[in-house]
Amino acid sequence: MPSYYRDPSAPMPNRPRRVGVVAFVVRDQSLLLERRADFGTWGVPGGALDEFETIEQGVVREVREETGLEVVSTELFGIFSDPSRIIEYNDGNIYRLLTVAFVVGVAAGDPRISQESLELRFVPFGRIRELEIGAALEPLVDAFLDGHARPVVA
Repeated sequence: MPSYYRDPSAPMPNRPRRVGVVAFVVRDQSLLLERRADFGTWGVPGGALDEFETIEQGVVREVREETGLEVVSTELFGIFSDPSRIIEYNDGNIYRLLTVAFVVGVAAGDPRISQESLELRFVPFGRIRELEIGAALEPLVDAFLDGHARPVVA
């Protein structure tokens, strides 16, 4: 199940644009990353927004579902709408992505792996680029690591 960013070989989407949310969970100059069960690549907690929830409710739900952590604060990081960010699912559905990213504070506790994750790990900022980040998430993680002014609109 690949994802694409500025890749001329990316397939043409066959579904409407998908709105999603992601969470940058920071602890001690490290970012919480998950190795996703569906892709095998690394990313940050997040997923598709449900039809009857707000963006903030969506990011709180996704963090809880994927890490077991409870969100106590949210700060808008950015809105990422580059139409070259595409994701292809095993069921044949292909979407362009519009993603709203947040920096979130979480209650004390250790994250736990969900069915969506193979591994969860706090990775020091300086080591994140050593991991294979999913292509569609790379511009978001790069913007976070590069310290762009908030909110980012890209």
